[in-house]
Amino acid sequence: MGPSMADPPDIDYAALFAVTPSPCLILTADLVITDVNRAYLRVTGRERAELIGRPLIEAFPANPADPAADGMRNLRASVARALATGEQDVMAPQKYDIPVPDRPGVFEERYWSPINTPIPGTDERPALVIHRVEDVTGFIRGERRHRPGGDHPYERRQEMEAELYARAKELQVLNERLRLAHAREREVALTLQRTMLQPDSATPYADVAVRYLPAGSLNICGDWFELVDLGGDRLAAAVGDVVGHGLRAAGVMGQLRSALSAAIRAADGPAGALEVLGRYACSVEGALATTVVQTVIDRPGRTILYSCAGHPPPVLVHPGGRCVLLDGATDPPLGVRSCPDGHPQARVEYEPGATLALYTDGLVERRGEDIDEGLNRLTGALSGHGTLPPEALADVVLAELGVSGGGEDDIALVVLRL
Repeated sequence: MGPSMADPPDIDYAALFAVTPSPCLILTADLVITDVNRAYLRVTGRERAELIGRPLIEAFPANPADPAADGMRNLRASVARALATGEQDVMAPQKYDIPVPDRPGVFEERYWSPINTPIPGTDERPALVIHRVEDVTGFIRGERRHRPGGDHPYERRQEMEAELYARAKELQVLNERLRLAHAREREVALTLQRTMLQPDSATPYADVAVRYLPAGSLNICGDWFELVDLGGDRLAAAVGDVVGHGLRAAGVMGQLRSALSAAIRAADGPAGALEVLGRYACSVEGALATTVVQTVIDRPGRTILYSCAGHPPPVLVHPGGRCVLLDGATDPPLGVRSCPDGHPQARVEYEPGATLALYTDGLVERRGEDIDEGLNRLTGALSGHGTLPPEALADVVLAELGVSGGGEDDIALVVLRL
């Protein structure tokens, strides 16, 4: 009797690999060839002894006449991804010419369609990959090539169509994974935004407008704003900008925002709060070169105390429309240099009905333009419409600066009627 389903026959996997119809290599992380099947030998015109134990770049050196070819670099990156993730990595078709056997210095133009599949090791961590390729030179060059052995062109075309269909399905699966990953990242980002930028219910928010416009698609960024009730009818207002965009910058932003919120409650004024924040930023990866401005508005005394670390200056709009840039207490961004004498701090008086605008650089900076031009547009908009309520004024400012729907950079804007 033959073997039953419950007792399957032993399979010689080495023999199975040898006769697999698709050209395959087994590679280490350093692209050293540890095994090769017959199809690969046939398509490259090599002997097994020429390849086993040799680095792929040594067995198939790059064509010196094609310095722009990046197939080997792309392959190395793909193999690294496959080993790091434990998942199959599908590469786009690559141009990589191969030396013609027995003709030194002569290369044959070739195009390849590779897939790298990690092989689980004894501890389930892959150390090798199966590098499967298809020679798509004829397809890309619009030719019908015969395999050695006399395959019919029509049969070869059918094989190629089947291969392209299989690759399309693999790419469809990868795209779906990317879509799901993006959806998860977006949900995390929105949760971060709702949590980190939720106004403090204890803060008096009358006559305050806030606009938050991330440049990316995740609706979260490294810009932030903060309003803190300090008691005694004093309000602390701050905006900051972490270098970068997206979820990573948002995580750094959350740490710095929380630290500054705590510091301004305990420190003696904005300069002391930025001093604490600067020391803290040195211990947070990605926090260096963050810019921030912190203000404390004393309503009974009608004064604004402020300190700035590399940030664009707030704008104070007097009731008559005259604008003043609060640039009298400016230091470099966080972590750029130590401040042995502490951060600078300045005080300015205001009249009832004045307006204070704090913002991040995405509101005023434009590529190829001096920042003074953006500041002039901002002060012009604030001066011309300073009598509007803060909500309406914030919308007008965004419209006149051309960023109502967002800009090339993240934007945070806070408008306070004093």
